[in-house]
Amino acid sequence: MLLTFTKMNGAGNDFVLLDNRDEKLQLDPKVIAKLCDRHRGVGGDGVLAVEPARNGADFRMRYYNRDGSEAEMCGNGARCFARFASRAAGLRGGVQFETPAGVIGAELIGDAVRLTMSTPKDLRMNVELALEHENLTAHFVNTGVPHAVLFLDHGPALDDVAVERLGAQIRHHAAFAPAGTNVNFAQKIDAQTIAIRTYERGVEAETLACGTGVVASGIIFHELTGAQSPVAVRVRGGDVLEAGFEKTAAGYGKVTLTGPATFVFEGTMEI
Repeated sequence: MLLTFTKMNGAGNDFVLLDNRDEKLQLDPKVIAKLCDRHRGVGGDGVLAVEPARNGADFRMRYYNRDGSEAEMCGNGARCFARFASRAAGLRGGVQFETPAGVIGAELIGDAVRLTMSTPKDLRMNVELALEHENLTAHFVNTGVPHAVLFLDHGPALDDVAVERLGAQIRHHAAFAPAGTNVNFAQKIDAQTIAIRTYERGVEAETLACGTGVVASGIIFHELTGAQSPVAVRVRGGDVLEAGFEKTAAGYGKVTLTGPATFVFEGTMEI
């Protein structure tokens, strides 16, 4: 079968985009892994498919990790999805799409997209983690998918953190069982700006950016320092994204993620 695809990039997080509005594509884990293979396929951190909406939105977003597992949400992927789906359907301005994490709204701003994210949940501060060779303190929040955030107030600079080693241990730690967690290592730059590096569940490696991780890290930064919204977050790929939010007595709301979503190339591949 000859498959038509579009390659997109969201702040260094890259994806294969597929138009499955006719629902004829059967995306099993082997197909996903083949598409994401950087040597024998298109290459990407994941696959995004546009499907018909089920509950009144414009589209339904399906997101598959590189290992073939389906995830609830991906912030960088959702921005790419919004631009791709809008172009495919001839829409302008904004779109809404369904995800397992809830309905996401997207405003198209040139090459950038501002997402209205789902309501964060399960906030836990100061989770003590006993690892193989050290004890660390993490903070946790689910911003559509689970995220642990560790701020480097002391010790090694962000560039020196063993993201792959520590990320794998924390991702599978009993404190976050059974679903596991994504892991963000963060460092304060100034009163409104942080830098992060992210180990992504499903990719099982560090990625150049993670949108839901940007939001999670921005919220945790506010919890720790009182930083005002929006928080500027520099990701490993070099881009700076914005995490917006409003905190009330009831918790966090009006959560947004703003950042780039760019088309890279289009093509076909035999699967």
